[in-house]
Amino acid sequence: MAQYQVPQFIEVEDKIFGPLTLKQFIYLAGGGGLCLLMFSLLPIYLTVLLGIPVMALSAGLAFFSINGRPLIHAMEHAFGYFFGSKLYLWKQRQQVQQTTSTTNQGQKPINLPVPKLSESKLRDLSWSLNIKDRTQTPQTREGFEI
Repeated sequence: MAQYQVPQFIEVEDKIFGPLTLKQFIYLAGGGGLCLLMFSLLPIYLTVLLGIPVMALSAGLAFFSINGRPLIHAMEHAFGYFFGSKLYLWKQRQQVQQTTSTTNQGQKPINLPVPKLSESKLRDLSWSLNIKDRTQTPQTREGFEI
């Protein structure tokens, strides 16, 4: 029976151009080519002024990562956020107004009898509250609806 070698590191990109992967090489070659094009078409002071940000961006795309993800992903998400459509819906919760009239202010508050709960009734009540709490969505629980 023939034995085959199974690749071990399938998540690591292959180093094709020396210590660089294909993506890193393309980013650096693109930035260098753009700087060469600017050098041949523009005056030297303008080439230096525009070439430094281009090379910094190409080096950042090739080597920099944010939270373990390449910079190109962060830039893609940033462009999608800034230039994408945004739709925010907010429905304000209706608040119950407590009206106090001038006649009720001078009266004593009414003392209502508090029902006594046995341990089993208290357990049933807490269980039902927990179940209702889990079935409601977080938006409706806090009074916001999307």
